[in-house]
Amino acid sequence: MMTTDQATPHEPPIPTAGDAAKLLTNLAGARPGPRRVVEERELSPEIALLRRFQSQRLARTHGDLLASPRYRPAAEFFLTDVYGPRDFGQRDADMLRFYAGVRKVLPERAVAVLGDVVELSALTNELDEQLIRAMISHLNVTDAITLAQYAEGYRLCDNYAERRHQIALIERVGRGIDRMVHVPLIGVSLRLAHAPAVLAGWGELQSYLERGFLAFKHMKGADEFLQRIIGRELHILDGFFAHEPDLERLTSGLRY
Repeated sequence: MMTTDQATPHEPPIPTAGDAAKLLTNLAGARPGPRRVVEERELSPEIALLRRFQSQRLARTHGDLLASPRYRPAAEFFLTDVYGPRDFGQRDADMLRFYAGVRKVLPERAVAVLGDVVELSALTNELDEQLIRAMISHLNVTDAITLAQYAEGYRLCDNYAERRHQIALIERVGRGIDRMVHVPLIGVSLRLAHAPAVLAGWGELQSYLERGFLAFKHMKGADEFLQRIIGRELHILDGFFAHEPDLERLTSGLRY
């Protein structure tokens, strides 16, 4: 089994029930102050094209997880909330502002998952921009993307280490959420925070946290789910950089 141990040498710290309650109290109280409203906008046509392609590729690679009653909610969470073809500007701005505020008053174990989510979102946006620019500039991509162009775009960007780190962050976020699910009373605290958070203007961020929590709680253990995703994505990444000729088979998810 392939892992990202080299990129993520430590497990996310385990928060206590008190940490979780304090974190959600801060969210419900709209701390650290008024949120910054981000103008809602459509994705650029180029980024929308790339994210639609990536969503379709991921749905194909991880089709067994989407078809599984146990794993489907978590698989859909990653497809819609990490790689979905939509603008996450408001949620990302809220997450960054909230994280920047609460990390000053709460222990690292309480906010580690939020930090990983912030980093993953920023890195994913950066890598998407690099990739689509490379494919447009060098591969004549216009209104469609092929697997061959996608793989060649990875090689043109020459950012293998950053891609490994992206996959490592996906694993850390997944394991962090899974650990939070087992913290006593966090589900109750999350439900109690819902109405105040929405009234304070943090509704999109609250909804994101709720979807992730419920999806992972539904699984009753995320080890196998994460092993399949991480193993497949590392295998595909290595295949792209090794010029694997059979890209359909490479991205089918059959090996893991």
